[in-house]
Amino acid sequence: MSKSERYLPALDEMGLFEDSGHRTRFKELVDCYGEYPFFTSGLCKCMYLAAWDEEHFAVILQILSDLAIGKERDTNEMRIQGDLLADQQEGGDYYIYQLSNAFLDGRTFALEGDEDIAEEYTYIIRQALKAGKVIDQADGGDR
Repeated sequence: MSKSERYLPALDEMGLFEDSGHRTRFKELVDCYGEYPFFTSGLCKCMYLAAWDEEHFAVILQILSDLAIGKERDTNEMRIQGDLLADQQEGGDYYIYQLSNAFLDGRTFALEGDEDIAEEYTYIIRQALKAGKVIDQADGGDR
């Protein structure tokens, strides 16, 4: 069973793809990078989050391409890039990158409630956290 065959039905069943573009971008990332040694459930969660729109998709695609070319075995370099990118963001995008970093680190993430971000970003974060749980269940609880 391919990685996308493992994750897509579970995410579809929970209605966690915003539209067909979101689903297609996610599938492309998992299909392309799912067999690399650096692929983890945390990275899969980042892929879901980044596939939300074209802009974030392009960012993760560049980072993953660089990891693949360098034949990386883990996401340490991606994590460093995540910190750098987060520091360059404001508002909701800052929290999106913080969530990605939490996924890579295997940490829990929660908004405090006093963040000054648009509802659109809190919605994306809530959906990504739900998707993260589904991905963990599809992995049988493995991180």
